Amino acid sequence: MTTANETIERLLRHRSVRRFTDEPVGRERLELIIRSAQMASTSSNMQAYSVIAVDDPDKRCQIAEWAGGQRHVEQAPVFLVWCADLYRFGEAVRMYGGSFEPTLEYFIVSTVDAALAAQNAAVAAESLGLGIVYIGGIRNRLSDVAELLQVPPLVYPVFGMCIGVPADDPDIRPRLPLEAVLHREAYDAAGQEAYIRQYDETYRQYAAGRKGGTKQTTWSRDMEARTRYPSRRHGEVLRRQGFRFEE
Repeated sequence: MTTANETIERLLRHRSVRRFTDEPVGRERLELIIRSAQMASTSSNMQAYSVIAVDDPDKRCQIAEWAGGQRHVEQAPVFLVWCADLYRFGEAVRMYGGSFEPTLEYFIVSTVDAALAAQNAAVAAESLGLGIVYIGGIRNRLSDVAELLQVPPLVYPVFGMCIGVPADDPDIRPRLPLEAVLHREAYDAAGQEAYIRQYDETYRQYAAGRKGGTKQTTWSRDMEARTRYPSRRHGEVLRRQGFRFEE
């Protein structure tokens, strides 16, 4: 699919990059990326997120290990940790003598705010000729990452992000059929199996034909396998950070 719209073309060419050159991103480009992130939509202008740029090699090495040995966390020119942040909101409320209960709704708001801002950053980075990859693996050791980065109460690390000049050109991973995700008027549960089977064939061809790839699999097979991964348990850590989920 091609369009005359440069922004849409860039979005359609997105891929995760895990190998980077040694070229620095530089302060100016990084600040442009974060300023772009700040213009993302945010619930009630709460801006309930923060970003921690981690440069210290020892911290990077430790986070890479906790994230499952992802070496690009160490090697990328920039590594950011995106945090849901209600601490700053609480400080603003207290300045006027108020208080708030960090309920599940606030937790959702702050997590969504962080994700929206990060995606703005990803698009901005790619528009500058850079590549990115999200690092959800930091949640393998959520408590340890929170302690390492000294986050205050009502803040938790949601995911990391590596940024740099791509050192390779990864294949674009195909997505589900549009009809599987775009529903009209009501959710189309009856059609999902057919869309999955259609996508499985597309995915099988992608997995077998990708650069250096010989893997014979389908999307549904990979998703079933994913359910057998050890599940991350975050309730205790988040409660310790001050979030409350009782409604």
